[in-house]
Amino acid sequence: MSHESLVGSTVAGFKLQSMIGEGGTSAVYRAEHPHHGTVALKVLKEKLRQDSTAVTRFVREAQYGSRVTHPNVVRTIEIGQSKEGLHFLAIEWAAGDILDRHAKRNSPLPHADVADIVYQIAQAVQAAHDAGIVHRDLKPENVMYDSGTRQVKLLDFGIATETDSAPEQRLTRAGFFVGTLMYVAPEALSGALVGPFADQYSLSTIAYYLLTGCLPYVAKTPREMFTQLLSQPPINLNSAKQGIRFGPTVEHVVMRALAKEPTSRYPDVQTFAGELRSALNLAEAPGDDGLISRMKKLFGK
Repeated sequence: MSHESLVGSTVAGFKLQSMIGEGGTSAVYRAEHPHHGTVALKVLKEKLRQDSTAVTRFVREAQYGSRVTHPNVVRTIEIGQSKEGLHFLAIEWAAGDILDRHAKRNSPLPHADVADIVYQIAQAVQAAHDAGIVHRDLKPENVMYDSGTRQVKLLDFGIATETDSAPEQRLTRAGFFVGTLMYVAPEALSGALVGPFADQYSLSTIAYYLLTGCLPYVAKTPREMFTQLLSQPPINLNSAKQGIRFGPTVEHVVMRALAKEPTSRYPDVQTFAGELRSALNLAEAPGDDGLISRMKKLFGK
């Protein structure tokens, strides 16, 4: 049965109305359930039903997601296998749009919006860290954002790992990294198990992108990106895009969280987000970061 043909069918009581996304291992549908209402239903591709690694990763996503209870994390509703043998995961239906699409339409985003979005993501990530889970795939595509309510929801614990995972529990071979290259922390490139500092790096990359519409590394190929991440410093925030400038405090906060050495970053993701919010709010008000720009406006320069 193809994934397209699942639209209109019922899987374990969930009526599939439309496909809203598809990846290499699964497809996601908008679905209705008599008791749960509207949900997002993730279905593992049928060809992977006998792939033990794919199934284990799929189940782990549900297990990790169910362990992280927070208003900024999509709620796990049900996981199971239908009578037809399809592995499925039902999660809360999050209103809004994928953050990446919102950013592409509106970037660079206003300082207040960036401060609020990053802070909410940080709260979700901190809740995961407190539960002993590293997300490992923070990126705008894994965040839902409702611009009307300004609500953020973190998605997809599909490649998350426990902070104390033993080597034999890993689903990634040594020497291979998981995540999205544009947002992955340098220490992850060896394939070694990473900790909460890696999520902070990824969140800082998201902040950089929302503020500038650019990424801290510019490469033409994945190989070139890989090399730059390992051997070169990121592009300074104030050099990201011509005509976009930030005060020294904003730049310092973002670049510190992008440090190659994990221990050179902030103690935790929540501290980083709090410092960024304070710096961006300062830039919007009379003070160290906002004074120069306001003086220029005052004197017409």
